Amino acid sequence: MNDELSNNDYPAVQFRIARPTNKIEEVTEFYTKGLGLKVLYEFEGHEGYRGVMIGLPDLQYHLEFTQDGKGTPGKAPTKDNLLVLYFKTLAELNIIKDKLTALGCHPIDPENPYWKDKGFTFEDPDGWRVVLNDGVFNV
Repeated sequence: MNDELSNNDYPAVQFRIARPTNKIEEVTEFYTKGLGLKVLYEFEGHEGYRGVMIGLPDLQYHLEFTQDGKGTPGKAPTKDNLLVLYFKTLAELNIIKDKLTALGCHPIDPENPYWKDKGFTFEDPDGWRVVLNDGVFNV
């Protein structure tokens, strides 16, 4: 019996990447006003937690940021923990880069030199890095 699943048979239909923060307002602003993503859902008072889910409407993947009443910090463990966003054109990438710059965020040098010539790296308010990559990565 083969326990391998094909791509069409994989049972998960959605995925979420979740992490804590003690700067939920600033993080929300970075990912929405800066990166242009949308707030998909928000909650408060869930056993002491509040949270926001951010992503692109009608897609089955998104980011979730949560904050408990104690304000658990969400500092990035390393400078190479990345969220990479791939853009079809440099013009589209530059629209987002300009939005981030308008918020006071500026490109920084990536930890991994691979990303240096691929686009621009920014840090969110918790120090987690986001790469705006020029071009689509086909797998």
